[in-house]
Formats: sequence, C-alpha cells, structure tokens
Amino acid sequence: MPIPASGYPRTADISPRVQVVTTTDSTNADVVAAVTADPAGWPHLSLLVTDDQRAGRGRLDRTWTAPAGTALAVSVVVDASGIPMSSRGWIPLAAGAAMTRAVRAQLTGHGGSAELKWPNDVLVDGAKICGILAEAVPGTFDTVVVGAGVNTRMSRADLPVTTATSFPAIGAECDDDRLMADYLGHLRDSLAALASGDVEGVHRDIEGLCATVGREVTVSMPDGTTLQGRAERLDDDGRLVVAAGTIETVVAAGDVVHVR
Repeated sequence: MPIPASGYPRTADISPRVQVVTTTDSTNADVVAAVTADPAGWPHLSLLVTDDQRAGRGRLDRTWTAPAGTALAVSVVVDASGIPMSSRGWIPLAAGAAMTRAVRAQLTGHGGSAELKWPNDVLVDGAKICGILAEAVPGTFDTVVVGAGVNTRMSRADLPVTTATSFPAIGAECDDDRLMADYLGHLRDSLAALASGDVEGVHRDIEGLCATVGREVTVSMPDGTTLQGRAERLDDDGRLVVAAGTIETVVAAGDVVHVR
C-alpha cells in the first residue's frame, strides 16, 4: 500500500516521484512492472522505497531478506537513453560509488570508513552495509532499474553473516532522507557525466573509491572456477583486471573476496 512520501523531502527535491510502501516482496520487481505498464509515470530518478522487503534479490541470483524495519530497500529508475551503449556497463558501478559517498556522509563524526567493493557493494571497515542490483527493464534497452538494500537499523544480533554490518553495529544513526537524497544526487551527476561522454572522469572517480583495486583477491567465477591474484585496475568498461604473476585476467562478473 502506498503511503505519503512526506518523510523524504530532500529526496523529493531530486526525484520526480518518491513512492513509499509499507511492505513489498521486491522493490525492483515492483518498479520493473510499474515502468513497463506506465513508462511516463516513472521518469528518470523516480524511486520506490520500503523498510520491509520480503523477497529481495541480490547479485548472482542470491536472495536478500531482513527483519522489518531494519533495512531500507530502494529501487531507482534510470533513463539510459542518453548514455552511449558502450558506456552503460558503468551504471551499476556508478550506483555503488554514489551509495558509498552517501554512506560516508552519514558516518561523519562516528568513525568508520565507507569504501566500494567491486562491482557495487558498499563496505564499512571491510564489512558489507549495502548491496546493489541493476537490471534492464524487459523489452527496452534504455531503462534500467537500480535496487539497493542498506542495513540502516539492523542490530548486531540481526546481521545475517559475520561479514555484514549496519549503522547501529558501528554506533551510528542513519538519516534515511539524507541518505537517499545524497545517493540520488551523486547518481544523477555520474549518469549525466556518462551521457556527456566523460567516461574517463567516472572511471577515475569510481576507481578512487574502490577498495578492491590494489588488493589481493579471490574471485569465484560464474563457471565455478576460482581466480586468485592482485586486483590491478578497472578497465575501460568497468571490468576488474586481476593479475596472477604475469597473466592478467579481465573479470566481468564474479564473487570477489578481499584477502587480508
């Protein structure tokens, strides 16, 4: 059931449509269906948000669930029609970078360091606080829905795995409206840069935030194999370049573990 979006005034200053629901199975699925049925009603940077998502999805077809009221799930419509097809692979990474900056702003005065883990997880002190999933709307090449799940009010006891964290777990409070507004603002600017042809600037910005670059990593590849080496850089398409000795492998998709 839609409820008033009055709790998100900063977000509404950036987004043309802020729809809040008390509960849903998946914000991404809802927005994909809504955009398909009424494209004009869901313009660029429209969003759906809830703090009770029952059947969320993550990358690599993982499920994502959280107790009601402990995490914020938000899905944003991206009109990619002005972005060259060759640059659209940067959209999920740009979303991760935007959320990294938004989380950093929330941590001012609380300690903790927010960083981007390739391709678009947000880490605080090495533990995951946010995951992001981008998917194209079926039937169009020009509309992408970017979903994010942020552990805003999850107690340490409710964290699903030891590699996860939340704002309360690090002694911080989250202003949901400011978080969403900062996220949307940074995402808007990065998408505009991609549309203007400034891929190099977006590349540089994301690589600067990415904690994966320069680390020893283990990558579980989609075909079941494992790659170990040093994450050297992001290539011109946003893929991770991993060096094992003198051999470099370009990783387009995979589950990355930072080796401490």
